[in-house]
Amino acid sequence: MYQPPHFREEDLGTQHALIRAHSLGLLITSGNSGLIANPVPFHLDADASAKGTLRLHLARANGQWKDIRDGAPVLAVFQGADSYVTPSWYQTKRETGKVVPTWNYAIVQARGPARVMEDADWLLAQINAMTNQHEGKRALPWSIGDAPEDFIRAQLKGIVGVEIEIAEIEGKWKVSQNRPVTDRKGVAAGLDEMPGQDDMAELVRHYGAAREA
Repeated sequence: MYQPPHFREEDLGTQHALIRAHSLGLLITSGNSGLIANPVPFHLDADASAKGTLRLHLARANGQWKDIRDGAPVLAVFQGADSYVTPSWYQTKRETGKVVPTWNYAIVQARGPARVMEDADWLLAQINAMTNQHEGKRALPWSIGDAPEDFIRAQLKGIVGVEIEIAEIEGKWKVSQNRPVTDRKGVAAGLDEMPGQDDMAELVRHYGAAREA
């Protein structure tokens, strides 16, 4: 992806944190069936390889897994916080008027060799790991063991697993760090007034402070 140096986020822990927080990623392949993109929940095992390993499953009826089996290159995209940024938040607008709208966002892209996994025990472990990740913080977490074993085993027959060992990972945090201090403060204050934009306001402040340090 296009990467101006000031937006590049190279810290692997930060990249992994975004994947975990926004684990519904986009699985993209270019293979025998053409260009395919499917939204899929991913589970990240950070310790399974140097840059981490992504595990997921697809419906057996979803032909994308066959392209992966046949060697199609794979790209996984994870979209974090994002927000429209109005020029009205910039001090520069009041000083010169030489500003335009933009969009702030944080995103991670990962590539690597992928293999198809059809073993029932592997699939069960992947589903358990993903379920525990998302149920763990609930007061009354649901677990795979709450469902009848024969029902779960029957469900496993309808899915196919995919494992991606991350070979390349890129992070891009475009969060107003290229703007003057007064503009960044205006963006953060503006985001504070918008419902659901707390995460982006925090990123603008954090990366702005890092630039000033």
